[in-house]
Amino acid sequence: MSEKLGITRSSFYNAFGSREQLFDAALALYSEVSPDRAFKVATPDSPVKQLFTDTFRLVCKVRAEDGEARGCLAVNGVTQLCGTNAVIGPKLEAAMLGNVTRIETILGWGVARGELSEDTDIHALALSIKTLLVGLNVICKLVRDEDELWLMCSTTLGGLNLLEGG
Repeated sequence: MSEKLGITRSSFYNAFGSREQLFDAALALYSEVSPDRAFKVATPDSPVKQLFTDTFRLVCKVRAEDGEARGCLAVNGVTQLCGTNAVIGPKLEAAMLGNVTRIETILGWGVARGELSEDTDIHALALSIKTLLVGLNVICKLVRDEDELWLMCSTTLGGLNLLEGG
């Protein structure tokens, strides 16, 4: 990137204070445009099954359209930096686990409205959804066909009783 801008690498990082601060800024920006942002902005009146179905459909579309097969910044960061970078690793871990907590909240709304069974294990289901999302963001580096990605997601969402219309 610094070469494209015509500046040195250190000047590029210094503009943000440090590599870690640059990553923080990039991750914050990414979270605002990520295809799973719907989980972040969902409200208690959001139909849960529709939310998961629509969100995973969008993630499949976006990942299939990415000609560079980059996947997800956060997932890629976890695989590269958790356990190896003492500054960024814990931030990524907190962000990913925070997503699980947010999914638990969304599932709780579904239980409260009767969209999901009262005996739903919200924590286990949230972990399963996050695992599907992480897996999707890894497999999209190899499988770039939207229909194939959706087949994986719809099968899993259906098995979890979270597929709208399924």
